[in-house]
Amino acid sequence: MKFEKVSRYYWSLLILLLLPSLTFSQPSSYPDTLHQGRLRTVILAESAFYVAGLSYLQFVWYRNHESVPFHWYNDNAGWLQLDKAGHMYTAYFQSSVGYHALRWAGVSHKKSLLYGGTLGIVLQTPIEIFDGLYEGYGFSWGDMIANAAGSVLFITQQAWLNDQVVRMKFSYSPSDYAQYRPWVLGSTQGERFFQDYNGHTYWLSTNLKSIFRSSSLPTWLNLAIGYSGNGMLAEFRNPEVSRGIQMPDLIRYRQYFLSVDVDMTKLKINSPYIGSLFWLLNYVKIPAPTLEYNRVDGLRLRALYF
Repeated sequence: MKFEKVSRYYWSLLILLLLPSLTFSQPSSYPDTLHQGRLRTVILAESAFYVAGLSYLQFVWYRNHESVPFHWYNDNAGWLQLDKAGHMYTAYFQSSVGYHALRWAGVSHKKSLLYGGTLGIVLQTPIEIFDGLYEGYGFSWGDMIANAAGSVLFITQQAWLNDQVVRMKFSYSPSDYAQYRPWVLGSTQGERFFQDYNGHTYWLSTNLKSIFRSSSLPTWLNLAIGYSGNGMLAEFRNPEVSRGIQMPDLIRYRQYFLSVDVDMTKLKINSPYIGSLFWLLNYVKIPAPTLEYNRVDGLRLRALYF
């Protein structure tokens, strides 16, 4: 149940936040003075979404769950920590949206960091508090630490470097495991995208030119390390039988990746609209040749990993 809430709500939150970010232009075109109209748009959009999100939690999501005294839930070992990586990625993205939305409105760098860079924590903390107040859920410190880590990763780099040398990215490849427990991992391709952590990979993508400044490397070239998991049918351990159906005996294992990547914000784009699109796409890892290591297959080269 905890997994279903995290996957459906957090990922829907992520998708909805993509929409206003389509208006952002490249950082070089941010206004030097405050644009009152844009600022009102940002404040109204974020406030409306925040209120709508809280209302959805209280009156829709938890309506069939009994209110209980505040309690904790330790899910740190769940889903081989893929859900924690998802929390971190979502907070990182939300903080980036918050910061760039305010910069687009002409707000100063420091104030945008303070009021926009913390958006990931601001949006996700009430969800954990609600979890702690309803039966079947619970406040998770692991989730909170992951949320904070995502926002901090964005804020520290933007504060010190005015750039994201190390970016969090996401990639997805459908797994074969949802067929065994579709009521948990998804019965349609859309549900599986959100609910099946076996298909999720989270990346830290580093811009090489930003580190080796005197080199002749392309400015857009990144090196990415990725993390994923396989063989998961349930949060902590795979069941032998589920809903009267015999489950396969699967090995749960972690996967580690090394791959090349592209920082699309470093590409020279003349159109602000194309630049905005590339800014969005930069939160997704491009398919590329990839080295993978896991304890089942050892080291292997994937010609093209999604």
